[in-house]
Amino acid sequence: MRFGLSRPTNSKPLPIHSDVGQALSYEEKLRLIRTAAKRPEWLNARLAMVLALNTTMRGCEIKGLCWRCVDFMDRNVTVRRTSTKTDKGQRLIPLNVHAWNAILELWDRAKLVGGVEPDHFVFPACENGNVDPNRPMKSWRSAWRTLTRVIECPGCRRLQDPGQTCVNPKCQCDIRDLKSTLAGLRFHDMRHQAITELAESEASDQTILSIAGHVSREMLEHYSHIRVETKGHAVEALGRTTAPEKSYVTSNVTIDVLADEADPQVTEKNGRGERI
Repeated sequence: MRFGLSRPTNSKPLPIHSDVGQALSYEEKLRLIRTAAKRPEWLNARLAMVLALNTTMRGCEIKGLCWRCVDFMDRNVTVRRTSTKTDKGQRLIPLNVHAWNAILELWDRAKLVGGVEPDHFVFPACENGNVDPNRPMKSWRSAWRTLTRVIECPGCRRLQDPGQTCVNPKCQCDIRDLKSTLAGLRFHDMRHQAITELAESEASDQTILSIAGHVSREMLEHYSHIRVETKGHAVEALGRTTAPEKSYVTSNVTIDVLADEADPQVTEKNGRGERI
């Protein structure tokens, strides 16, 4: 007789989740950036999104970031592994202009609540309007879900949650069939987006690993495929005789277009008069 654990006849195997995330098109990324700036309740989600898109940081790493990890002189952040108190596994990430502006906006906000000590969290906890910089923010999940599901009425262009009819009493347009193209987008996909753009920029696997930290073999193979595909498009462009169609662009181009095309209600400035 054999002794051991047997699987119940009605049990199902656990689902296997792919580590490969969702990448955004040019239009989707631009819409996400523009939309995130339209409601004050999306502030934390927006600033966290900017950091993730421009540093490859995970959501847990952003929430665990303390001011002692931010180097204001050299404009970089040190990301430490949350599972260990040693320096093993930590990585240094330079801050580009977009990530730097987000850090400055967070610093200005921290000064207002006295949360600028080295051990204070960049994204402090806030309950019932009381900010505690000694504890990290738990989540921006609700704001992220609303941000990615929100739709725009085709009649009056009003931004609103999905529903049956437009919330504008003067419009009342039928919106029951409208769905955001960003619905279902995970915050973790911002990290995937950033690494995808690194791969498209011809960054080596070693460079990607030094910035993004641990990346699974499946993901590295995926990004290597992106790199090869990008080279193929570049070679094809050598013989092109017509103007190329606008397709995918990197973070820098996206933000530049946003600054040029956004209306005054969308474009924001931080306390130093610099655009984010």
